[in-house]
Amino acid sequence: MDKIMNLAQIIKNSSNTVFFGGAGVSTESGLKDFRSKDGLYHETYKYPPEEILSHHFFIENPAEFYRFYKNKLNSLKYKPNITHKVLSYLEQKKLLKAVITQNIDGFHQMAGSKNVVELHGSVLRNYCTNCNKCYDAKKVFSEKGIPRCECGGMIKPDVVLYEEQLKEENLEKAIRYISEAEVLIIGGTSLNVYPAAGLINYFKGKYLVLINKEKTPYDTRCDLVIYDNIATVMGKISNDIKNG
Repeated sequence: MDKIMNLAQIIKNSSNTVFFGGAGVSTESGLKDFRSKDGLYHETYKYPPEEILSHHFFIENPAEFYRFYKNKLNSLKYKPNITHKVLSYLEQKKLLKAVITQNIDGFHQMAGSKNVVELHGSVLRNYCTNCNKCYDAKKVFSEKGIPRCECGGMIKPDVVLYEEQLKEENLEKAIRYISEAEVLIIGGTSLNVYPAAGLINYFKGKYLVLINKEKTPYDTRCDLVIYDNIATVMGKISNDIKNG
């Protein structure tokens, strides 16, 4: 049986499927990932992207942080792609329990997914570092220079920067979903970013599935590996489920 058809059957026959996704899920929308050969880490900046997106850099050089952030991480300029839409459809049909994502673009919610665990936060949520007042992404991305609260405090995106810890609540949710899943589908991630990648170790279910263009450190542990563009795979899965 074709691997993609096999995966469609696995999803249809499972009562507890969880999706764990990375940057490759959103590249089809136009956003660049970080680590691929065409990713942000291979572009040339005054400072390395890893430094710009660190906690200390945000505090010490917020103007430069926001120049990079607004230029490279503005997901409002893009739209969810077929992968986000198919995952939302699967959730509506009770074929998907939850989405766990390393992405910060908010595309899963834009596509209609309800049960989403955002390990690294979201650009859609922002807060004042002084009074904690919340702001939407439109204010942050449209404001010139450093976005400021009405109290004068600096606004910070609700994203996990380098040197910051993942939120305990999100970690616990992700671990619970993964440990209880019958099927775990990993998509669009190289599984090189920790602690997120380490969450895969909590899976004790029946089928561990990987969809990625390139090999990952976890390939040999998977029951099914599909080396392909995830948007292509999810489109075929959707057609098979809808027509089946």
